[in-house]
Amino acid sequence: MKQHTVTDSPYGPLTLVAEDGVLCGLYMSGQRHRPPEETFGVRDARRFTEAEEQLEAYFAGDLKEFTLALRLDGTPFQRAVWDRLREIPYGETRTYGELAEALGSPTASRAVGLANGRNPIGIVVPCHRVIGASGSLTGYGGGLERKKRLLDHERGTEEATLFQAR
Repeated sequence: MKQHTVTDSPYGPLTLVAEDGVLCGLYMSGQRHRPPEETFGVRDARRFTEAEEQLEAYFAGDLKEFTLALRLDGTPFQRAVWDRLREIPYGETRTYGELAEALGSPTASRAVGLANGRNPIGIVVPCHRVIGASGSLTGYGGGLERKKRLLDHERGTEEATLFQAR
């Protein structure tokens, strides 16, 4: 059974979705590939205390790695890409090509990009840490401005703390 809640963030409202108590979705408003609202289940904020606490600590700059239980539903290739995303250290980036190489498929950078774009648990599974081969910010379902802000936040280069931006 699915439940969801909507929580505030410096990036706008985030919809958290859980299935049987395990986080399976984190969606931003206006996000590309966001599932229909009716698939999120009943609204029940009680299920999301730990996720909200960890997100708050992340936005405050106090949490570098999430320790939430996750349910990542996708193809075997998508799950492999998402697992690799979770290995990118806080504040660092990798290119689509580097991820493809790490997966043993050096010519699969486009497939990596497609899987990255279908990541159902943004921020926690840090798809924002993937950049183009030239170092450019490309392809973020939540929008390039959000991607830039997330990377700036992790690098400590944002002008004001994100919690002041709320």
